[in-house]
Amino acid sequence: MHPHTHARERPDHPALVMADTGETLTYRALDEEANRVAHLLRRNGLRTGDHVIFALENGFAFLVLAWGAHRAGLYFTPMPTRLTAGEMAYIARDCGAKAAIVSASFAQAAAGLAADVPGLAVFSADGAVPGCRPYEAALAECPTDLIADPEAGQPMLYSSGTTGFPKGIKRPLPQRPFDAPIPTLAVAGRLKPRSVYYHPAPLYHSAPLIAHLGVQARGATAVLARRFEPETALATIARYRVTHSQWVPTMFIRMLKLEEEVRARYDLSSLEEALHAAAPCPIPVKEAMIAWWGPILVEYYAGTEGIGMTMISSQEWLAHKGSVGRPLNGSLHILDEDGRELPPGETGGVYFAGGLPFAYHNAPEKTARAHSPQGYATLGDIGHLDAEGYLYLTDRKHFMIISGGVNIYPQEAESVLLTHPKIADAVVIGVPNEELGEEAKAVVELLDRTQASDALAEEILAFCRARLSIVKCPRSLDFVDALPRETTGKIFKSRVRDLYWPQSGGHGGSR
Repeated sequence: MHPHTHARERPDHPALVMADTGETLTYRALDEEANRVAHLLRRNGLRTGDHVIFALENGFAFLVLAWGAHRAGLYFTPMPTRLTAGEMAYIARDCGAKAAIVSASFAQAAAGLAADVPGLAVFSADGAVPGCRPYEAALAECPTDLIADPEAGQPMLYSSGTTGFPKGIKRPLPQRPFDAPIPTLAVAGRLKPRSVYYHPAPLYHSAPLIAHLGVQARGATAVLARRFEPETALATIARYRVTHSQWVPTMFIRMLKLEEEVRARYDLSSLEEALHAAAPCPIPVKEAMIAWWGPILVEYYAGTEGIGMTMISSQEWLAHKGSVGRPLNGSLHILDEDGRELPPGETGGVYFAGGLPFAYHNAPEKTARAHSPQGYATLGDIGHLDAEGYLYLTDRKHFMIISGGVNIYPQEAESVLLTHPKIADAVVIGVPNEELGEEAKAVVELLDRTQASDALAEEILAFCRARLSIVKCPRSLDFVDALPRETTGKIFKSRVRDLYWPQSGGHGGSR
């Protein structure tokens, strides 16, 4: 289905609800406001196949803008709200954007964007910004009826830029009427019109954006959070009787570390399914979540590139602990460095066959590196298959530590460290070692930062050595007040690692 259809058939059904205020946007209002956006973009010269970028906080305006760009046949790119003006300008130039809508909360970046990209129509939401046009005022002048030439658009999202500037993932526009049923990810396809969906993550990330578009395609209700806080998340589930939700493991960890009496305070019985993805979930953490919420956890592994997806239910996972499941379509292949297929049980690069074709915009070399000689595609992860075809991820290839010729995968030690009762979050990285080339170091954020001491550092290292081979454990540990992280809670591991390496860089695979 399509929200335009739901607006006709169920106009007063809530499409969006703000978790903190209870403010509601109906399907009728969503449709009318999206029509205004489409008219505004047309008035500013955007035609089918053109590109609009935007940087907005979580809220109604974000998804209204996405749906407006969609029905105008445009590519639309939400940008992380932490980008600098230079980073925004890079994306604007790279994708050839003709319009940008930027929240006034990022006034400096918005003003810089207007100055750095001549000819770009820059609108400022929620306030006046020098060099920018007022968005709300311009929108209010536009009609609420459908534009004369609606077409189906789609998002063009950018990679995280771990090893350089981010690259856009671009596909041809869908050749279908704008209001034709929208193919959705399997995670959205599981929703029903009565469902209430909660995903407390920034909408500019791939999974939250695609999932929320899928929620409106299914005619369900999405409860929007401005940010994630562990107790607030539990209160939101209870208040709005949330049926379906999505998380990253860091959120599980933070909720599990709430006091037992706090966790017991909220009625979570409405939950039918809790999806999680985006990062490895330590086995003890997932065991604890299943014990708390029941066997409703569903894990999937996928990427913005759309090359494939695996999924695993709680019941399957309990029989295959640590797995991220089997492919929903297509096939999985584990390849060695020379592109040769490896048998079950052997570790190598994880490749999908049979997924959607993709290319990194203006980056043919990066596109080529993501494909094997057979034409299989990879997200850059390392793992293995078991005899039943279940996939187990070992780590990201570029985070592997090579110490004295031994390959060390940080994810194993990180999973152990995160179960320590005094740790809020942790990463393990490779740092220079004159004799070994690299050695593993833990960088830890404590729940109580005042407890940091040499004695606690040794206690944590011993905790790791008692649960994991000494070869896989960090040799040293540093405490930090706060690890650099995305607004989802996911850590920018490359930024942590860069603090320990000279500008010339470490071994090629880790930069």
